[in-house]
Amino acid sequence: MSDSLKELYQEIILDHARHPRHAGVLADANAEAEGYNPLCGDRVKIYARLKDGRIAGLTFEGKGCAISQASASLMVEMLQGRTIEEAESLRDAFLHLVKGHEHTGMSEDDRERLEVMAGVQQFPMRVKCATLAWHTLHEAVTGGHETVSSQDETP
Repeated sequence: MSDSLKELYQEIILDHARHPRHAGVLADANAEAEGYNPLCGDRVKIYARLKDGRIAGLTFEGKGCAISQASASLMVEMLQGRTIEEAESLRDAFLHLVKGHEHTGMSEDDRERLEVMAGVQQFPMRVKCATLAWHTLHEAVTGGHETVSSQDETP
């Protein structure tokens, strides 16, 4: 990866961390879950409005490092209006991407948007930061009621 591409990716991550998209409580949410990474203190709460198998609304609240907050911001921005099945498929693809595994279940457009997070694969502790919101979303849309802890996840 070229230095200019790394710089661009860093700028995108910092922009999402400083100016998160769709941040805040979703007043009419009918699904939610909380995620916590006890190793670094990252926290995220996902609010979703699910309707007819789709994510009709999605927001988050969180505190933590730039990686965890940028990942949550990217995720909610990308998943608005998608079916739960599409969201779960993109989640699986994203998990493979940040762990450095090959995955073909992602459109070219989605891959380009999420590629900014691929650099975390070089830092196993940062993988947990990047995936926290995605695991928490999974709990929200599948009806999980426990707080997600990324401590148990292996990179």
